[in-house]
Amino acid sequence: MEKQKTNDSKKKGPGGYSNITVKKETATRFRSYSKKFNKSHSEVLGGMVQYFRENSIDPFGEGTKIILESIKKLERQMMKKFDRLIAIIKNMEKTSIRPTYEMMLILYEAYVKDGRKPRREPVQIQEERMDFLEPKNTVPKTEHDRMLQEFNEYKKRCNEILNNVEKVEPMMGKPYLKINMGIGDFESLKYQLK
Repeated sequence: MEKQKTNDSKKKGPGGYSNITVKKETATRFRSYSKKFNKSHSEVLGGMVQYFRENSIDPFGEGTKIILESIKKLERQMMKKFDRLIAIIKNMEKTSIRPTYEMMLILYEAYVKDGRKPRREPVQIQEERMDFLEPKNTVPKTEHDRMLQEFNEYKKRCNEILNNVEKVEPMMGKPYLKINMGIGDFESLKYQLK
């Protein structure tokens, strides 16, 4: 009886301790977990309980699902924002960087072909013009040449296919057209037309 009284006096007060019975595996896991924080077991357990209370989380119920869903939602939103940024960068590259590069390349090629040093002319200040902001329906020469080459290759490929077309007239039924083409060539054509 006296022994119990001394234990009770130790438990009372702000610094008292109490025993909790847990499984050995759980205790081992908790000890290794609390070592990560370099805190006592009481401080770690108190922090965990406080975190669950403040965030209204039930570790055995819907609390973890709500957190996971909110994380997934944030992740989807971030991916959408990344996609928008990528689209903006691609648009900038297409509308401003690439045409500027093409113009500089054409100017450089003309300068190299000419072989003369450019004359320095005095700079003339012009009045401000706003027509340069309007989009123009022009294509750089190198882009035009590339498109022409692709068109000629496409035309050549179409002529090859048309030369392999054969008219078949069966004994019964309507006549039809047959294309003599290997499966690999057919798959290649399908892939090119996508």
